[in-house]
Amino acid sequence: MTLTAPERSATRTPRAALDAAVAFLRAGRHPDGWWQGELETNVTMDAEDLLLREFLGIRTDDETAEAARWIRSRQRADGSWATFQDGPPDLSTTIEAWVALRLAGDAPSDEHMLRAQTFVVAEGGLEHARVFTRIWLALFGLWSWDELPDMPPELIFLPKWFPLNVYDWACWARQTVVPLTVVATLRPCRPLPFGVDELRTGAVAPPLAKPWTWAGAFQRLDKILRAYSRRPLRGVRRLAMRRAAEWVLARQEADGSWGGIQPPWVYSLLCLHLLGYPLDHPAVAAGLRGLDRFLIREDTPDGVVRRLEACQSPVWDTCLAVTALLDAGVPADDPDVLAAADWMLAEEVAGVRGDWAVRRPDIPTGGWAFEFDNDGYPDTDDTAEVVLALRRVAHPAPERVRAAVDRGVAWTVGMQSRDGGWGAFDADNTRVLVTKLPFCDFGAVIDPPSADVTAHVVEMMAAEGLAHTTECRRGVDWLLAAQELDGSWFGRWGANHVYGTGGVVPALVAGGIDPDTPPIRRAVAWLERHQNDDGGWGEDLRSYEDPSWIGRGVSTASQTAWALLALLAAGERDSAATTRGVQYLVDTQLTDGSWEETLYTGTGFPGAFYIRYHLYRMVFPISALGRYLNGHPS
Repeated sequence: MTLTAPERSATRTPRAALDAAVAFLRAGRHPDGWWQGELETNVTMDAEDLLLREFLGIRTDDETAEAARWIRSRQRADGSWATFQDGPPDLSTTIEAWVALRLAGDAPSDEHMLRAQTFVVAEGGLEHARVFTRIWLALFGLWSWDELPDMPPELIFLPKWFPLNVYDWACWARQTVVPLTVVATLRPCRPLPFGVDELRTGAVAPPLAKPWTWAGAFQRLDKILRAYSRRPLRGVRRLAMRRAAEWVLARQEADGSWGGIQPPWVYSLLCLHLLGYPLDHPAVAAGLRGLDRFLIREDTPDGVVRRLEACQSPVWDTCLAVTALLDAGVPADDPDVLAAADWMLAEEVAGVRGDWAVRRPDIPTGGWAFEFDNDGYPDTDDTAEVVLALRRVAHPAPERVRAAVDRGVAWTVGMQSRDGGWGAFDADNTRVLVTKLPFCDFGAVIDPPSADVTAHVVEMMAAEGLAHTTECRRGVDWLLAAQELDGSWFGRWGANHVYGTGGVVPALVAGGIDPDTPPIRRAVAWLERHQNDDGGWGEDLRSYEDPSWIGRGVSTASQTAWALLALLAAGERDSAATTRGVQYLVDTQLTDGSWEETLYTGTGFPGAFYIRYHLYRMVFPISALGRYLNGHPS
């Protein structure tokens, strides 16, 4: 935690700013070759970690006190907690934080707890919390399982062509839903020594939806499933529970995680525990050890704080760092670059046919995942960026690099969806029916093609000399069709239209679209209209739910860099907007060569879950300054 205000640099030139930033970035490389910035999210990670450990009977006083300090430090003046820095208050996050602090011994009469209670009640109370928050409450008898949507484990039997089968969900959602069907079927209840009546309003359930609507249809389906669950076919249910457990166990990664992310990880541990797997069972023990590796502890004036990363991003951070260094003019055979390249080569996912093969059974394996260990779920976004980095490295074993790059390109091209775009983890993961299910009220549950991912793939293909291919041309056409009327592009994995536009413009130009054509000119005009008075760019994450925030927000280093990357690709190097943007980066750089960026600019689930990538403040500004000074890489 920053205890003193960081010092700004004295007046620097863009070259001096770039050199200082490169030195700062180099110093952060791990001896094994990788970079990894913290992936900061919100306090539900810490609250749910305490609740998980309480449920498993392994919570300790020390770790509870450390997590509670962190949770308290993130509370807002109005008593609530938000899902991102300076964001609006969030009801479900506040409820989970309140319950976690009660576990830590905070009394409901404490001033900060009363403020939280007042906020929760004013927002509708527990009755208006999201389903996943109410599931956590139900585990401890604080909410009735009867008041939650039914989630039958027989879902595991649905064939892949049938609506609502598990592969209709995005990979992160299916890995969460399958273990949750077991948990919801067993309906455990381990009472806590306190209640949550303070957070109830007594609100009645909303009226039933009209029968001819999707909501009405799924309410009727839920009634049918509840009736079946009261008297299931016992043999079928036993088999479903066993199949679900086998499905979960088959997807555990080498580091003990499931998918390398918190949601499926914690629910898989709950699932196995409830099925009778002891804490010392290899799968459960590995899962708990892995969670411990995602913990961050820091000394503060109030004592040690402890927080849990929802995920870790070493592959993503490393490929972006290598690209940044090369953009800055660092030699392609520099020791830092070679060490990172060797590490990325070792991280290639080869020979593992994950869930992606359900929709694309005939393409060869290859590619890279986001995390240290997630071989079952490589993604096209990381793979595209790794290829863009590796292909520029002057490696002493070029044939090794070329083979890995070729495999990554072949796999990624094969993951193109029927409409010409690319999703992150699956092809054609576009069936919206699953989004209508009553328990799908939190975050994205499908993985359709997005502009930012498609752009990165198109840019990769163009760099590999494939711009003329049918697949690349279809990707370019998809991007052109996805342009918003205002000239921008939506950003699925970063905030938001600045991120989307910053990624798409360089890809279109690389893919053969002339910078003077109307789509590029409209994008440039949009960026120019949304430049802040200080010369930077910023877009508040509220833009995902409130269009009035699109392109608006406090300037940040990463978002300014995204805008500059687009302007530079569009031939605007000498424009006033570019000059002012570069000067913003120079003027706001700190004396140590870094930039301060406390605002979140990464996106997990639009409208629900956001990320502060701690390395974004470095890698993107370095690339922007490097391309400004050295030109765009060939």
